[in-house]
Amino acid sequence: MADTVRLDRWLCAARIFKSRTVAQEACAAGHIRVNEHVARAGHVVRVTDTIEGTAPRGKIVLLVKDLEEKRQGAPRARELYDDHSPPPPPRELALGVRDRGAGRPTKSDRRSIERFRGGF
Repeated sequence: MADTVRLDRWLCAARIFKSRTVAQEACAAGHIRVNEHVARAGHVVRVTDTIEGTAPRGKIVLLVKDLEEKRQGAPRARELYDDHSPPPPPRELALGVRDRGAGRPTKSDRRSIERFRGGF
């Protein structure tokens, strides 16, 4: 087992990002920090490093416990890090909910709902 792994490979192996390409793009955009420094995709990750950033699931704060280069199954991927991420924000309530049994909205109703939601 190697002592270090590329950041993009580790993020993919830990299933933080869906693919290595997406992990590379997040690093290139400056969304990932390792030990409070903005990190590129080729940055080496070591055990005990702290990874912070924004992933598809939201804000992440991870402490690296183990290293892997290849994508792992979900149970093994969870063993690669300790998750200290804040809880996700509560979901917004649906706007413009119609009464049950009100039937299909008319053209006028649909247009007013679209205007209310911010459409044109």
